[in-house]
Order: sequence, then C-alpha cells, then structure tokens
Amino acid sequence: MVRFETSHGGFSIELYEEDAPLTVANFLRYVDEGFYDGTIFHRIVPGFVIQGGGLTSDFAQKKNHPPVKNEAANGVRNQRGTLSMARTDEIHSATSQFFVNLADNDFLDQRPGQYGYAVFGQISDGMDVIERIAKVPTGRRKGFTDAPTEDVIITSARRLDAAK
Repeated sequence: MVRFETSHGGFSIELYEEDAPLTVANFLRYVDEGFYDGTIFHRIVPGFVIQGGGLTSDFAQKKNHPPVKNEAANGVRNQRGTLSMARTDEIHSATSQFFVNLADNDFLDQRPGQYGYAVFGQISDGMDVIERIAKVPTGRRKGFTDAPTEDVIITSARRLDAAK
C-alpha cells in the first residue's frame, strides 16, 4: 500500500503485485526514491482519467529510469478507481507516469489487435479526493491540453508500512 498526499487531500492505493510484478516494482522504486514528491497531476479529463507522476509544476519532465515491460496482458481491467501506467504509442514505454481511471475504461484494456495499459493497483481510500481533483478546471497550459488551471501537486508518496 502507498499513501499519496496532494494539495487537494490524500489517498491510498493497494498494489497488484501478483498481477503486475514488474510494474509494481518499477512504481515502488520511484516511491522509495521520493521521485513523486513535487510532481503534479498534469492531465485531467473528467469522466475518463487524471494523470500525473512525471512533471514538475513548471511542466518540466523529470528524469526517468528506463521503461518497464508492459504487463497489460495480465487480465486486470481498467475500471473506475484503478491505476494504470501511462505510456506513449510505444507499447513498452511506461516509466513514472500513471493515471487513475475515473470510469470503466474497457477500451484501454488488452485485446486482440491492441496492446492495452497495465493496471497495477486501485484506490483503497480517498476516492473522494480523486473526484475532487477531477473537478479542477482545465485548459491549455505550457503546451499541454486538459491541464489543470491550478497546480494539483503530489506533496508526497510513501509506502504505508514505511510510514509506521
């Protein structure tokens, strides 16, 4: 479990280590390094996703580790409240960025002819905070569309067992 604190409140996530071991290990590496501290949710699409974990408040990309193998074929679906790895059109390009599904986004799942987006966890506490973030007004900012007009900052991300 990982606890995120943001400028809009906190939320906890349960990780799917058995279903997405490479993805979870990659994500926890960033958590343990404090990488997410000070990053922002830079993309908000109500009814779809909120995305963050790679950009600073000036929309600069933080330096990432090499990409992780896409584990979208794990059978776990992109349903409301799940977390998935963001990636480019390149199948195995996920690094630090992730998104929270605000709805059941079945079209993001692995299926014949389409490599999906790897689900690696779910919100276990604080979905109300996710919904609050999803309501932040958006527009075009620093070349990004669907960007919040006010910063939504991840102040910290820590393993819950490490916080005790």
